[in-house]
Amino acid sequence: MTGTALPAPAPPGGIRTVDLRVELAGTEILHGIDADFRAGAIHAVLGPNGSGKTTLIRAICGALHCTGEVLLDGRPVSDLSSTARARAIATVWQSPRISSDVTVRRMIGYGRYAHRRWWQAGLSDDQQVVDNVLDLTGLTHLADRRMGTLSGGERQRAWLATALAQQPTVLLLDEPTTYLDIAFQIDILDLVAELNRERGITVIMVLHDLTQAARYADTCLVMTQGRVLTAGAPQEALAPVVVREGFGVDVWTTSDPLTGRPVVQPCRRAAATPGTAVDHAPDACTLGGPAS
Repeated sequence: MTGTALPAPAPPGGIRTVDLRVELAGTEILHGIDADFRAGAIHAVLGPNGSGKTTLIRAICGALHCTGEVLLDGRPVSDLSSTARARAIATVWQSPRISSDVTVRRMIGYGRYAHRRWWQAGLSDDQQVVDNVLDLTGLTHLADRRMGTLSGGERQRAWLATALAQQPTVLLLDEPTTYLDIAFQIDILDLVAELNRERGITVIMVLHDLTQAARYADTCLVMTQGRVLTAGAPQEALAPVVVREGFGVDVWTTSDPLTGRPVVQPCRRAAATPGTAVDHAPDACTLGGPAS
């Protein structure tokens, strides 16, 4: 048989939101979010405090009631059972809690619950997955340590490992670098990038550092006041005029000589309030003084 080969099927893990709205205590928090998170890519969700970033993550994973639609590979997430949802989407929250006496190995094993029947426990396949995840995340030497004895970076790595034990196609991360020193921030984000590159996991993560977002993300979605201000490649989504409108600060940008990605340096608070449209790009910033 001859002819043009059929295109390869799209990888799983694409998330799309359509007119997504969330209301809390009678107040609408998200106002009709239309967003497309391409499968197999890393997406950064950015915005000032209170812009709706974490609410968006909670809506995508089904932790909040919402109107509109969240689609996973074209299928409404609301149509999935809780078990099917847990197999497809894993979430690491900003400040998760667990007993300090639980060992790292046992906590990672909790990530296997979505793959078990009620009568199954401690299956050899589960143990193999846990061992693989421990190795992948560099936690094998800490497997029998209790969570309460770990450093902040080690705990965050353990939570990430627990999510990976679910074997998801989509990984949601709510501020994964919060409270970590810069070395651990780089460790976590490098690991996330490696997982995306080698396993094709779709990553949607809330970040505050614009330069880190530009370095690691394929696309950046900037939110303000419960709406999407812009979404696109870091070079466009983090342009000075966008950052000024979204965050209320003037910045200068340069290009990272190693990656070619933008480096975003805030230099002063802008006159406009975040979310207020501006009709011109700010003048170039001069650190420690007025714009030239």
